[in-house]
Amino acid sequence: MADLNTNPVNIPETKKGAPVGLIALSIILVAALAFLFVQYFDQKNKMIEMETALTQEKDSLANELRLMIHAYDTLKTDNVGLKAEIESQKQKIIKILAEDASKIQLIKKYRAEITTMRDIMKSYIVQIDSLNTRNKILVAENTQIKQQITEVKNVNTELVKVKEVLTEKVEVASVIQAKNISAVAVNKKNKETSRLNLMEKLRVGFTLRENPIAEAGQKQLFMRVIRPDSLVISTSSDNLFEYNGNQIIYSATRTIDYMNQDVDVTIWLDNTGDFVPGNYVAEVFLEGVMIGKTTFMLTKR
Repeated sequence: MADLNTNPVNIPETKKGAPVGLIALSIILVAALAFLFVQYFDQKNKMIEMETALTQEKDSLANELRLMIHAYDTLKTDNVGLKAEIESQKQKIIKILAEDASKIQLIKKYRAEITTMRDIMKSYIVQIDSLNTRNKILVAENTQIKQQITEVKNVNTELVKVKEVLTEKVEVASVIQAKNISAVAVNKKNKETSRLNLMEKLRVGFTLRENPIAEAGQKQLFMRVIRPDSLVISTSSDNLFEYNGNQIIYSATRTIDYMNQDVDVTIWLDNTGDFVPGNYVAEVFLEGVMIGKTTFMLTKR
């Protein structure tokens, strides 16, 4: 939809002295500096939060690999070949933990190795159990071996729990949030207004936050505009999307190209006569998550 242009207003020049101009310029510079200052610290805090989340995830996965080393230590066998294989797998984990790479690279590698190492460990447990069963010499140690297997299974259970927690953390961290969301009514000249009888469209603007963990690409956004009587304004009863396992109605939608960086988005909604005076709520959803909301008010006149 094309933007509506407004005609500039000619402001007559005032015969102010130079000090007035300098004061006005100073105010503008101070305001600009304050804005840049706020933006800098907002960006800095955001990067610190993201760095903290990545560090926590990397450390948790590294701890899981260390638990797996301990699990390999609990595998006991007199079979020379199998013992060498177990030691080789242990050393492989130690080598992976010693690698120096970016947090994201390490997270991907740790995840892949944890799955592989767990499957290998299970095969070792089966082999050890089979050897002990067949070897009459180790019958006396059968109780101890069962205890060791139980310990390994408990370690595996704990690893599964840790993985579930980490998966939840990654899912939360990968959500793309909206910031600076605002909803305003505009008239035919694209000027803001709160009067219902002058309203031509509703303009909802916001910024999708930068998120290096999120998947880049085409993203479909959904907006819900909720009237004072809790009804959702919509142009069709077929305007549905999934949220928390349910199909709910939306007011407008827009698809954007997200490249893991801040991107400004505007969603428009025509005044089709469904608006009434009162307080409204505008909600924005992305990938089944409500990423932001705001309120606005329309007066009768």
